[in-house]
Amino acid sequence: MTIKNKLIFLTMSVLAGFITLVLTETYKESKINTLNKAFLSIEEIKISELELRKSEKDFLQRNELKYVERFNKSYKELTQQNKEILVTLNDLGMETKNILSFIEISKKYNEIFQEIVKIDLVIGLDENSGLRKELRASVHKVQEDVKSSNDYIMLTSILELRKDEKDFFLRKDLKYVKNFEKNINKLISNSSNEEYKKNLLNYKNSFLKVVNFEEQKGLTVHDGLLENLRKTIHSTETVLETLHDTIVAETEEKSSFFNTLTIIIILLNILVIISISYFISKDIIKSLKTFQEGLLSFFAYLNRENDEIIHLNDTKNDEFSQMAKVVNKNIEKAKHNIEEDKKLIEETILVLSEFENGDLSQRLKTTVSNPALLELKEVLNKMAEKLELNIANILKVLDHYSNYNYLSKIDENSLKEHLLKLATGVNNLGDSITSMLIENKANGLTLEKSSNILLRNVDKLNRSSTDAASSLEETAAALEEITSTIRNNSESISKMSSLSTDVKASASQGINLANKTAQSMEEINEQVTLITEAISIIDQIAFQTNILSLNAAVEAATAGEAGKGFAVVAAEVRNLANRSAEAANEIKTLVETATSKANEGKNVSSLMIEGYSHLNENINQTTNLISNVETASREQLQGIEQINIAINQLDKQTQENAMIAAQTNDVAITTDKISKLIVTNANDKEFKGKEEVKAKEDI
Repeated sequence: MTIKNKLIFLTMSVLAGFITLVLTETYKESKINTLNKAFLSIEEIKISELELRKSEKDFLQRNELKYVERFNKSYKELTQQNKEILVTLNDLGMETKNILSFIEISKKYNEIFQEIVKIDLVIGLDENSGLRKELRASVHKVQEDVKSSNDYIMLTSILELRKDEKDFFLRKDLKYVKNFEKNINKLISNSSNEEYKKNLLNYKNSFLKVVNFEEQKGLTVHDGLLENLRKTIHSTETVLETLHDTIVAETEEKSSFFNTLTIIIILLNILVIISISYFISKDIIKSLKTFQEGLLSFFAYLNRENDEIIHLNDTKNDEFSQMAKVVNKNIEKAKHNIEEDKKLIEETILVLSEFENGDLSQRLKTTVSNPALLELKEVLNKMAEKLELNIANILKVLDHYSNYNYLSKIDENSLKEHLLKLATGVNNLGDSITSMLIENKANGLTLEKSSNILLRNVDKLNRSSTDAASSLEETAAALEEITSTIRNNSESISKMSSLSTDVKASASQGINLANKTAQSMEEINEQVTLITEAISIIDQIAFQTNILSLNAAVEAATAGEAGKGFAVVAAEVRNLANRSAEAANEIKTLVETATSKANEGKNVSSLMIEGYSHLNENINQTTNLISNVETASREQLQGIEQINIAINQLDKQTQENAMIAAQTNDVAITTDKISKLIVTNANDKEFKGKEEVKAKEDI
């Protein structure tokens, strides 16, 4: 038996098992669907029952026949649903006792309801039908008799009867019936009018007939037909719940049964399939093992493990035997080709060994019948030729590079993979070196250009630093002179202050010593003369200070950034000098005024005391001005001393700048030499774009 037939048999077994499983599942679904249908029917019956009860209650509350029609329609639907569920349960083989009981109860419920409807129709659905109409007619007749007799006591009694009647209809309580009978019997016995008695008896009989039918119907839900109706409909709930639970239990039981059946069928199918598969696979494995042993023997020969080939077993009548016959034929053919190929492979090994040692001139010469090896031979020979040529070109370019000639390039056309990467790498190396040389030359030219500028600027800086140092030395000497002068001015001003104090004391004594007025006036004139001379000296000092401060401001402006602080101090000194000149002029004016007043004092002795008083006031002002001048002179001295400190610091910094400028000049000279050396080295090499290289404008 062939493997194909065995596999077909296995497939048919699997298919049969699958079909059995599908049929089982289909039957299961059919049964479950039927049970679900029965379950839904129960739910529909519950809904129909609720519709019946709704129509029943609507009729009992509203007494309209349309609700009876709805009840009848719902009952027909319920009857049809009962028939359907009965058929379904019979089909499922389930017990029908509960549904038959429900059908009987439903019939009884319908009968009771129809009886109640009949009673209501007899009683009357409204006041214009049935016994209620007859009752209204009899009571109206009685009322007419009473009204015609004008017996108001009797009319009151009739109204009491009507009240009991209506209380009964509203509350359905028999006590109102008893009251009614008691009152109407009393009226009948007390009446002498036969016609009136007859009407009262008709009224009484009509009312008692209505009461009788109401009692049959049921005054409350706990008596009469209404009680039977409630009990009947409530008993259906128990029956339906029992039927519902029975169907649910049956559904679960059927589902469990079919699930178990499905599992058993699956297990049986698996067992059959495994058994068949085992025997088929065992036979196939045995044939495969025999076939494998023959192939392993052939492969051992191919792998040089054995020198002889054992042919495959081809005596059986299956696919493996057919394959073995084909393999045996090809084994003989392969043996001849292998021996022939061995020679070419041995020669190839020798040639590739020479390639490995670097000799690419060797070629394969053995001829074989194997197209693949023949093609391999041609490919290897062509590869050797191409490789030899390409490596020669690369070596030629590298030789040029070693001689600092980077103009040569390797032709990358027809090159692939590693040779292309090698050629590209060599070309990129040349481009990288060329770019580097261009950059070096450009940097060298730029450095050369910058070093020339640096040399010129450093030279200017060196000269400027020397000149600044010289100027600062002269400025320092001039400031020393100014400082000495201001210090002398301060001493003179101190003396003036002392003299002013003496003058003030003399003026005070002059007031008390009027008799010595002339002599005192002469002394005042002498003192005023001295003050005038002192004021002239102060004015000259202020003028010289102003000139020196202007010179200091000029020198500070020459010093640039470093002289800004010094310029501020010089401006302040100039301001103080101007203030000193102004104060001296004011003092001079005051002294001239004092002299005039002294001369007038000589001529006008009667006004001497008043003049001395005025003189005393002027001397006080003069003293204040001298004090201000003294303070300003002291501030000038402090400012000049600060300027001296600043100039000394600036002179020290200028000396340091001059030294740095000299060192910078040495660095600039060295940089210029290096830049020229870089340019010279770049020009000694050959590369593309050498002549077009320019110095960089911006870095």
